[in-house]
Amino acid sequence: MTAPRLNRILVLEAPERVADGAGGYDETWVAQGELWADVRLRSGRETSGDGGAVSATGYRIIVRSAPFGASSRPVAGQRFRDGARIFNIHAVGEMDGDGRYLTCFAEEEIAA
Repeated sequence: MTAPRLNRILVLEAPERVADGAGGYDETWVAQGELWADVRLRSGRETSGDGGAVSATGYRIIVRSAPFGASSRPVAGQRFRDGARIFNIHAVGEMDGDGRYLTCFAEEEIAA
């Protein structure tokens, strides 16, 4: 197996509920740390969103593995941030049998 080229720094973010003062809550995103990543395009499509047409692009993002339960280990429902770009994580699995790298299947949505 050829080692992935981890050449981009992404911020791993997790959702956190914050009381809104009216008995409900708001959801904010909290940084869990920075990870070096290999970001690879998978596929893209156009779909309709709340405000009109949306370009949805799938990515395979490879990062170094971390122990289960560690805040630096990505899980579905979290996201990566690269400046203004957001990659929503849908699934995470081990890339190799040795468990050295994780493959994160993510999607970026941009208003078209």
